[in-house]
Amino acid sequence: MASQMQKTYIDEDIGTDDQSADGSEQSPYKTLLFAHVQHPPVQSDSPQYFSRKSVTGTIPEGGDENLRLEYKPASASALKKVTKLYEQHKRKLAKSDELAIREKEEADKRQQVLEKAKDIRITQDPTLPKALKIHLDEKGSHIKLRSGESSDNVDYSDGLSTRVRVTGRIHRLRSQKDVIFITLQDGYGLLQCVLTGDLVKTYDAMTLTLETSLEIWGEMWEVPPKQHAPDDRELHADYFSIIGRAAGDKEAISTRVAADADQQTLLDNRHLVLRGEHSSAVIKVRAAVLRAFRQTYEDIKPSCLEVTPPCMVQTQVEGGATLFEFDYYGEKAYLTQSSQLYLETCLPSLGNVFCVAPSFRAEKSLTRRHLSEYTHIEAELDFISFDDLLTHLELVMCSVIDTVLAHPPTAALITSLNPKFQKPERPFQRMRYADAIDWLREHEILNEHGQPHTFGDDIAEAAERKMTDIINRPIFLTHFPVAIKAFYMMKDPQDPRVTESVDCLMPGVGEIVGGSMRMSDYGELMQAYAREGIDPEPYYWYTDQRKYGTSPHGGYGLGLERFLAWLCGRYTVRECALYPRFACRCTP
Repeated sequence: MASQMQKTYIDEDIGTDDQSADGSEQSPYKTLLFAHVQHPPVQSDSPQYFSRKSVTGTIPEGGDENLRLEYKPASASALKKVTKLYEQHKRKLAKSDELAIREKEEADKRQQVLEKAKDIRITQDPTLPKALKIHLDEKGSHIKLRSGESSDNVDYSDGLSTRVRVTGRIHRLRSQKDVIFITLQDGYGLLQCVLTGDLVKTYDAMTLTLETSLEIWGEMWEVPPKQHAPDDRELHADYFSIIGRAAGDKEAISTRVAADADQQTLLDNRHLVLRGEHSSAVIKVRAAVLRAFRQTYEDIKPSCLEVTPPCMVQTQVEGGATLFEFDYYGEKAYLTQSSQLYLETCLPSLGNVFCVAPSFRAEKSLTRRHLSEYTHIEAELDFISFDDLLTHLELVMCSVIDTVLAHPPTAALITSLNPKFQKPERPFQRMRYADAIDWLREHEILNEHGQPHTFGDDIAEAAERKMTDIINRPIFLTHFPVAIKAFYMMKDPQDPRVTESVDCLMPGVGEIVGGSMRMSDYGELMQAYAREGIDPEPYYWYTDQRKYGTSPHGGYGLGLERFLAWLCGRYTVRECALYPRFACRCTP
């Protein structure tokens, strides 16, 4: 029998440890262990395993090149080592088989239970009080809470019922032997629901998955002492029905958007990420902040009127390198970078104005504070000075913060997202650009070329943010050089090298607002066009503002997503947009 024993060949260089190899000389395995697994050892005096290194094997000096291609019996030490590994492999296989058998038994047992559960039917009790349909955040006097210490004899003489009907999706799910705890979410609030008795024995209850939408009837109870639930109440269900089942197992939402998933996966599944508590909280704060801006612009004196400028334009505001160009009925057009020029044309007849509109920047920047499409809150103010502009900016931002924090639900969301947030104190620190250059040099913060900052540098994002984080308070950085700012910015009458311009910097984010006084003199604006090589003809409607009753005026643009990143303590502005658009990302 020994003479008939199969010889097994291993080539450590070109062998393959998969089913494409068979262990022959022509198709060797790569490792001795795999050879043992495929062809277990046979007791014999003759060698069974033959090994070689066909590429990296060494040849004795003066030896025959063909020696490298010879298979030799596996050494005793190699066989001893692989025997240990092979025994470990067998034990692992046995354990895996045992586990598979146990899992199959449990699966069969569960399947039997599920089959029996299909026979259990639940119905509504017609003798119970009529259920009141509510949203999950409703807590008015029309909803009666039953005390956890009350008896079954509940007094309904006041005409109120503790019985309600709610709808929502399963946000959290916890099953115990005789009870199922469901945290329901409907976009308005969260509610813990408790299923007991026959309700937990049904097939529907046993196969619940996260995000399944339900309708549940039951009584509202106070949460027992020392226990916790949203709003300290819970719904003790007496009936439920499934509206829409959510996928489970490998397609479960917790698998699609796992907490440790990479950023690209989370962005691809943004529609599911939005169902999470943090993401939905940011979007709710965003809505509250927008309401607060509109309220603030209406309440301040003088008020600002909201207008809606176009998004399709044929002129540039911030430089041609960041324009999204498209064909507009055979003409060249762009997606707007800013609505500022249009807002300026409204001042003579509408007074101070503002808009909330998208702006688009085509720069291929992947920093955590850049988007290709973002929400731009812009305002233009007439008959003002530069100091008036700064005072207005402080007032607006602080009023917005006061408004959102005065709304308890929004304040609670901000606290959960950013527990360390503190309202900014007025006045904001004011720092001229030239002083900022000196500060950066003193603190040895280098420019983007690795050199000390000099006057005329466009302070890079990293240096700007580092300075802001060290100072750790809002900063009005003012009076930037003419050469690094837009053509329309007013020069400082006291120092024509610089403009009456401002960036508002916030800790953790950096610049969230950019603004300036605008050139009000016709001749000066025409010189600015010439300096920047801009043809003034397409801007005739903008230039006309200086021909027909010019005035000292200024304005600014605030990036809503950056404002939210600061307020909500988010690492990137991408978390602050419903569906973020940035370089190479335009889905879903």
